[in-house]
Amino acid sequence: MDYENRCRRIAGGYYNQGLEKAKIRDLSGAAECLKKSLHFHKYQTDARNLLGLIYYEMGETAESLVQWIISLNLQPENNRAGEYIRKIQGKLGRLEAESQNIKKYNQALALADSDNDDLAILQLNRVVEFNPHFVKAHLVLALLYMRRGDYTKAGKSLYKVLQIDKNHPKALWYMSIAKAHTGRAEVERKKLNNAFSHRQMQDDDIILPPTYKETTGWLTIINITVGLALGAAVIWFLVMPAMERQLNHRHNAEMTGILEQVNQKNQEIDSLKEEMSAMEAERNDAMTSLQSMEENEQGVLLQYQRLVQILKAREAEDMNTVVTVYSDMDASLITDEQTAAIVAEIRSYMETEGYQVLASLGNEARDGGNQEAALDYYQKSLNVKGDNPQVIYDMALIYQAREERDQANELFGQVIMNYPNTDLASLAKEARGY
Repeated sequence: MDYENRCRRIAGGYYNQGLEKAKIRDLSGAAECLKKSLHFHKYQTDARNLLGLIYYEMGETAESLVQWIISLNLQPENNRAGEYIRKIQGKLGRLEAESQNIKKYNQALALADSDNDDLAILQLNRVVEFNPHFVKAHLVLALLYMRRGDYTKAGKSLYKVLQIDKNHPKALWYMSIAKAHTGRAEVERKKLNNAFSHRQMQDDDIILPPTYKETTGWLTIINITVGLALGAAVIWFLVMPAMERQLNHRHNAEMTGILEQVNQKNQEIDSLKEEMSAMEAERNDAMTSLQSMEENEQGVLLQYQRLVQILKAREAEDMNTVVTVYSDMDASLITDEQTAAIVAEIRSYMETEGYQVLASLGNEARDGGNQEAALDYYQKSLNVKGDNPQVIYDMALIYQAREERDQANELFGQVIMNYPNTDLASLAKEARGY
């Protein structure tokens, strides 16, 4: 068996594992299996589509769009990824609302970092109200509740996470801490012990058989008196010391238990502090990775939406839409390696042919009397490829017609200086009057 077939078989095995885990809502485990599947065979669109669905179920719409866009580019025909993307686009304003919700989530992280827990909790509640499946927001909300000592509310947030992803490792760990502080863990432990253990026999359960002896008269009175005396002696010399030892032992056991609980609480507090430090590190990473999206007016989701529009327009051979949408796109915000490869392919087309399409659109706008639109198209064409004297000259003519002489003369000068031996340079000299 050659290397490629072996990789495909391994990828198929991981995909089947991921599918089984997804069926029982073990989303974290399913995502790990699917990532391994794509590691061995990155062109497996079924695994990529399922990974996108898992991200979407966990409230991470941007990550799901990345997977579906890559999948659609690898397999344009008969691909469910196109249907998934159309459903999201079909919801008016959904992508913009998702982008705003991510911004609120980042603002909540910043508030939590500056110890404004009340405002952070309020913001996160709004985030999960809009997107109840946003697992990361629920986890941060639970941590903030635990930092305030409100383990009951923390448990409710974690319960919602476990309803979405029943084996989420962080949610399970935080839930164990919340149960320990609310007493729920001890109740569950006792129930478990009672269910799988037998009742131990107590002293009262031992029934001593009575002895009978027929007595009468004074003998009965003597026996009663002797019995009372012996009973008092037994109580004084045997029962009382035993009870005292039992009380001392119980007291010592209680003190030991209290000390153990104190140590356990201290360990849990230290562990919780470590978890908070880890979450703060994750928050810093998230803030860094999403900084470019926050600075952009429309956000990363809008760039992916434009990329989808370009792919659909290219498939329909609508090159006017391709060049127009690309010229409004900020490709630097797309950092995913495979998606960036798609953008690079489109950029190559723009630099070889697309800039001329933009120039043609500028000519149509100019001939139609729309000078503003013509200048806009010409400038976008130059942004793609600046070495185009015809476009520079056409822009100069529009500025000259509008009597904006400074701009016109500057553009005529560029043609004269940079392309001195061309007919356009002669025309530019004539237009400038020398």
